[in-house]
Amino acid sequence: MKKYVWMLLLSMAFAIPATQAQTHDLEHIYNPTADAKADIAAATKQAAKENKHVLLQIGGNWCIWCKRLYKFIEDDAELKTTMNNNYVVYHLNYSKENKNLPILKELGYPQRFGFPVLVILDAKGNRLHTQNSGLLESADSYDRKKVQEFLKQWSPTALQASQYINE
Repeated sequence: MKKYVWMLLLSMAFAIPATQAQTHDLEHIYNPTADAKADIAAATKQAAKENKHVLLQIGGNWCIWCKRLYKFIEDDAELKTTMNNNYVVYHLNYSKENKNLPILKELGYPQRFGFPVLVILDAKGNRLHTQNSGLLESADSYDRKKVQEFLKQWSPTALQASQYINE
């Protein structure tokens, strides 16, 4: 009997970490106490070094659609790879505690589209595009094809290719 109990306990010990690895901390995606200006400057510097763009996901821990978008991309290996290969991602907080209004003013008040809203910056910190994430939705989730097209369309490689064609 002891042998079976130990086998059960051992199997549970290996199963629990695997399950926990699949969970996401959806309550702490956005940091209301962060120095967003400094963080965005650091993300821009990193993007320049890695030949990427900066993807700002603006929202808050209170926002169900913000959490859905985060989880949607995190749970899809191909979307996550596309995002990580082309962008330095920063989750810019908008909440009662800190609305980051000076930064949002510089970005052209993207919050007018609702949350989450996505802003693409080039490696110099220039705003390239603001995306209403509602256009990427499908029913009560996001549309994989639309999200993938968005990520590819605003990638540094795609923009360099379009500039080459236009020359």
